[in-house]
Amino acid sequence: MIHRSADKITIATSLLFFIFILKCANQLPPTGGDVDKIPPTIIEVFPLSGTTNFDKDYFEIEFSEYVDKRTVRDAIFISPFIEGSLEFSWIGTTLQVTFPEELKKDVTYTITIGTDIVDLNNRNRMAQAFTFSFSTGDKIDKKIISGKVYGKQKEGIFIFAYKLENGSDSLLNSKPDYASQTGVDGNFRLEGLGSGKYRVFAVNDKFRDYLFQSEQDEIGIPSKDIVLTESDSIYSDLNLFLFNADNSKPRLIGGVMTDKNHLLVTCSKEIDPTILQPWNFSLIDSTDNKEYKIQYTFNGKTKPEEFILMFDAELNPSNQVFLTADTLMDLLGNLMMNDFTQIIVSDRVDTSSIKINSTLPAQNGVISSEKPEVKIFFDEAFDKELVKSAITLTDTINNRINFNIEYYDDATLVIKPVDKLKTEKDYLLKLQLGKFVDIAGNSTDSLFTLKFKTNSGLEFTGLSGKVLNLDYSRNPVLILENGETPNLKYDQELITENFEFSRIEPGKYVLWCFLDENNDGEFNFGSIEPINFSETFSVYPDTINLRPRWEITDLNFKFR
Repeated sequence: MIHRSADKITIATSLLFFIFILKCANQLPPTGGDVDKIPPTIIEVFPLSGTTNFDKDYFEIEFSEYVDKRTVRDAIFISPFIEGSLEFSWIGTTLQVTFPEELKKDVTYTITIGTDIVDLNNRNRMAQAFTFSFSTGDKIDKKIISGKVYGKQKEGIFIFAYKLENGSDSLLNSKPDYASQTGVDGNFRLEGLGSGKYRVFAVNDKFRDYLFQSEQDEIGIPSKDIVLTESDSIYSDLNLFLFNADNSKPRLIGGVMTDKNHLLVTCSKEIDPTILQPWNFSLIDSTDNKEYKIQYTFNGKTKPEEFILMFDAELNPSNQVFLTADTLMDLLGNLMMNDFTQIIVSDRVDTSSIKINSTLPAQNGVISSEKPEVKIFFDEAFDKELVKSAITLTDTINNRINFNIEYYDDATLVIKPVDKLKTEKDYLLKLQLGKFVDIAGNSTDSLFTLKFKTNSGLEFTGLSGKVLNLDYSRNPVLILENGETPNLKYDQELITENFEFSRIEPGKYVLWCFLDENNDGEFNFGSIEPINFSETFSVYPDTINLRPRWEITDLNFKFR
């Protein structure tokens, strides 16, 4: 129960509380019954939200059930930020928090209890953040900024708000003036704000230290600063899109030869596979002062930050050998130039023949008849000279299909039929594996056959409607993307309010629109220092379920 008296608790009352604490000291969830799926809530606080002339040195929170005390400590945000350590004192389900120092005069303070709090019974997490405000003066700031965070993770994301006095591009080097946390649906509210100019970020703060670290924290950058005037009460619909803003360069960590022809390389982060080429690397024998070239590169069945190099050099295990790398890029475009690492040399002979790890589609799988493509993933690279003559693609009555060959990397074969395939037909892809020879001369004399089928072409669906409130001079681009299958993504530039997506694969989709200010066709997430705001975007509020052979028409999407 919340205590509102400023007087010290009497000795008699203290004894009663002591007895109560002894009875409740061992907090165990009840046994038996249905599984508890109800998240904890806050049923009362002191002081009441909106209190003025507050002169106490503590506040209190009463929860609906017993909660994990450790999760509470990291889930309480006080705005403006208060330096020092808070003191926590529990009586049953009620928490009293004492400030480390006297509060400032004539200031509105906002207490936010975030969604990281879980109950003791079944680790249920708070569904929404809870906020209340009070003032140490005779008036209270009541302005609000609200919005939503989008991205792979949107629950429990921290909202950092900075009040801009003179403007700054280094705000994220300091703790925020105001903080909150998103609920299960990504929504947030910053309350207790006064008039002024604010810059708001969404931060997936992994260290929970109220600071942004670019190497591990995702961030959402606003499309503009928010100005609250004396007449404003709320600014709503502030959208923030989480992304990885890491600008650190990838580095070589190490290299180990698994045999005399294979080198497993580890980097500090995942390398863009499209830029992973043999000429990016060389081997330097510093003992004999010799340089050796790399013949093949591929990812294989490795960790994301690993890849494999293949070569036919005869290296001496007694010598010092280094791997050098130049012009490698991570998935965010950060460039490594002229790095090196010492490698562990092996003289073990490679006697393993080439094997197929997997295929796409899988055996008896289905592919698109309009844009057919088959991928064969091998466990190592191979000589490409004989590959064309080793492959045949036919239908089930042995009619040959013309195709082109591409390579995703030196161990992944991509077969693309020249023309569209017939719908609802079976096809056979045959590979004579004896013509797939690795760098050590190993091969296996067998025939691999992949049977697959094309789709009917009737499963497609569609979506059409209008996007309202758009400024067409700002190059709006409409995106329809599948939340479960990232490569199912459709886009179109809008020159009128009408749109239509046709021949869409069935599934559940998110519809969103952004204003392509730099006219490059890609959404600009923004950057941190110097500040570069993101492009403005809006998301249709509901997931769109597009069923096979059933089009949705007349959908109205209001751009906010």
